[in-house]
Amino acid sequence: MNTVIDCAIIGGGPAGLNAALILGRARRNVLLFDNDNPRNAVTQESHGFITRDGIKPKEFREIARKELGKYPSVVYLKREVITVIKNKEFEVVTSEREKYYSKAIIISTGLKDILPGIENISDFYGKSLFHCPYCDGWELRDKPLVVIIGDQVQGFHFIQTIYNWSKDLIVLTNGKVFQDLEQKNFIRHKGIRIIENKIKKFEGGNGQMEKIVFDNGESVLRKGGFVMPQLIQSSDFGKQLGCEYNSLGGISVDSFGRTNVQGVYAAGDASVINPAQIIIAAAEGVRAAAGVNTDLTQKEFLG
Repeated sequence: MNTVIDCAIIGGGPAGLNAALILGRARRNVLLFDNDNPRNAVTQESHGFITRDGIKPKEFREIARKELGKYPSVVYLKREVITVIKNKEFEVVTSEREKYYSKAIIISTGLKDILPGIENISDFYGKSLFHCPYCDGWELRDKPLVVIIGDQVQGFHFIQTIYNWSKDLIVLTNGKVFQDLEQKNFIRHKGIRIIENKIKKFEGGNGQMEKIVFDNGESVLRKGGFVMPQLIQSSDFGKQLGCEYNSLGGISVDSFGRTNVQGVYAAGDASVINPAQIIIAAAEGVRAAAGVNTDLTQKEFLG
């Protein structure tokens, strides 16, 4: 395809979908590339988006794609993008070796969750073990919960936050020593037990946690919990294009999603790491789309 479109959006999550909507309404020619492998694929229900609270992620995407169908200048492509090259225009190359050309790029590929190396943790993740208390804390309120922490600086804040939903907590460090004695004593003073043994596995049926078993043979009974996964970018398109990154690992952007590379924008979890809420990602898509349209309009108007 040799036609140069206005904007290529890489990533079909909430940020990319909303960016496509805004640009479609701005009469821009848009290609939305989606590998259909969303971060929230394991999520049973999404929460915190007014009018869509409790919606299944798959249904959310289906509704969004249907709405985009009203705008003929927006084309949804179920394609895996492998390379983006900046020349006079941007060249987008898919896994099928198709090439597309665009004046602007929005990177909305989001993040990946890297879970701790525990035997069967993925069987419970998204069902009774979660990473975001704002997304799933209400459903676990007042239950006996486990909090699995990694980095202990962020972990202390994580524990405080989850304490708002349940006071019946056990903190697991998964084999690491909790180094900060002041924080450790404060946590224990709140009636929260800290277990530093390495976790072997989880037990329960249909993803519903019942017991956590440790390498030393000991175990604790719990009904659910939260874990701090390691967050990494789902793609390296920002690096391919020379974008700068912030201290949290997201692509650095201004208030309209502009990166340091002219014509490159970022939205959603690709730029805003926390909190991981679909409503925030969608809003970031709006801002990036406004940035794209503003810059293209100015260039066209002034010649």
